[in-house]
Amino acid sequence: MHNENWDDLRYVLAVAETGSVLQAAKRLGVNHATVLRHLAAFEDRHGLPVFERTPNGYRVLADREHIIRAAQTAASAINEVARLAGGGEPGALKGTVRITSTDTLCALILPRLTRAIKADSQDLNMTLLSSNTHLDLVREQAHIIVRPSLKIAEDLVGVAACEIGFAAYAAETSGNRWLGLSGPLSRSVAGKWIAENIDADALAMASDSFLTLAALASLGAGVALLPCFVGDAHPGLLRLRTRAPHLRSPLWVAHHVDTVQTAPMREVEGQLTARLTRQRRALLG
Repeated sequence: MHNENWDDLRYVLAVAETGSVLQAAKRLGVNHATVLRHLAAFEDRHGLPVFERTPNGYRVLADREHIIRAAQTAASAINEVARLAGGGEPGALKGTVRITSTDTLCALILPRLTRAIKADSQDLNMTLLSSNTHLDLVREQAHIIVRPSLKIAEDLVGVAACEIGFAAYAAETSGNRWLGLSGPLSRSVAGKWIAENIDADALAMASDSFLTLAALASLGAGVALLPCFVGDAHPGLLRLRTRAPHLRSPLWVAHHVDTVQTAPMREVEGQLTARLTRQRRALLG
């Protein structure tokens, strides 16, 4: 590969991964005009656009995603050659890995795990994307998904690292009122149990966040069906073993079937799986 071709391609890859010319420039240590010049050179040379310019940034065109996957493979190979030529250690990782998970896991579980992974590879950058909604893994909003679900989606590849347990929690003054689950949480194991077993008239309030439900329950707003690692750790909540069964849901660590995994992605996915598996008893509750 000619140097100028690889130079252009790495600018294209930086914009694809950050979704922004400005952020790509910061990552590469250049100004935004340099990034735009390399993008234009790549697109002019190949006679095709790669990105859709939107008000929210640069988005890879659907029929150009194979170019980005190929660029990621090339970048991984070139980085590995440089590491080996420089006498780097096999475990030394460099790159960016974006992980998407629920707000609950991002707040209470994943910070400690990702910090431990980062401690072993200082050049590895990780981003936690906290959202209870589905992020677009194909368009590289995230590389790895960590999410509880009864079954894995057809477009994902991964393993169930452990199971998350759910139980009923409330403050002493909660009475017989329940808290409902809305939005994406309504499709969870807890949300389905509430829908099938609790009358709508018995629901005092609802939320699309287990963290918010835990806060409401601690204020006496009602009984909440929560992940056990949330409810057990909350000082204002008691587990009500007779109000609901101990439910469980697999916790998946996965990536999109079309994602070309770099060495950092494979390492992070493997370490997350192993570390979550070691915490299976606490997560099951």
